[in-house]
Amino acid sequence: MAAKIRYLADEQFKSAIVDGVKRRLPELEITRVQDVGLRTASDPEVLRFAALENYIVLTHDVRTMETFARNRIEAGLPMPGVFVIPQLVPIGQAIDALALIAQCSQPEEWTDLIQFLPL
Repeated sequence: MAAKIRYLADEQFKSAIVDGVKRRLPELEITRVQDVGLRTASDPEVLRFAALENYIVLTHDVRTMETFARNRIEAGLPMPGVFVIPQLVPIGQAIDALALIAQCSQPEEWTDLIQFLPL
């Protein structure tokens, strides 16, 4: 059986998006860093945890998360992917994008990618 997309929302990621994706796809695993004891963790710690647990990171942080993700890739460290959704993207559009990706792709398609959403 193929692996399923799993999302890890960073600390500042909008709860309304997380909740909307959960309502749309109740079977999808979407976890907040707060739920796994990483509420105050640094971006590198969040990315390390995501890599260990095969989560794609969800963030609004266009300034630092992208840099730390690129550093992981350049260092040859595992990086299952980062989806950057700018704060100004409407919540419904963000939910649609994340649901579509979860339904129509496999986790390995996003390995070592930093993708701005919506596509």
